[in-house]
Amino acid sequence: MPKIKDISLVAVQFLLILAFFLDIHWFSISFMEHFLWFYLGMVGVVISVAALLQMNLHLSPFPTPKPNSKLITNGAYRLSRHPMYTGILIFMFSFSFWLGDGYKLCISLAILVLFYYKTNYEESLLESMFDDYKAYKSKTGRFYPKF
Repeated sequence: MPKIKDISLVAVQFLLILAFFLDIHWFSISFMEHFLWFYLGMVGVVISVAALLQMNLHLSPFPTPKPNSKLITNGAYRLSRHPMYTGILIFMFSFSFWLGDGYKLCISLAILVLFYYKTNYEESLLESMFDDYKAYKSKTGRFYPKF
């Protein structure tokens, strides 16, 4: 049974992503309209789908890892500890800029804050579950590669 914190984090995430797709315009950022943002958004979708497929049976919408899951550190997870979130963030920010939509940009910032908080919680659980998670964390960036 998922914890209340897990359910709450996923509910807020779902509501923010839903809010992103509402057609509300607070202010326009017209100088950002360019198809490069569209293509970058598509890269975000590809990253998220690749990470989703790689998780396969270990996938859960909740931050608490499934029992008997294993730590994945290759493929998309070699570049980022949370590539699904990375792809979602790239998509949301890129489309906010492409559409020149300040409302969507605000929602993107809110989901970034949520993902930061959610990953802190998730990583504390992963560290207690996997002995080698701290080493993986030290060499791999949260949302983007470490250089």
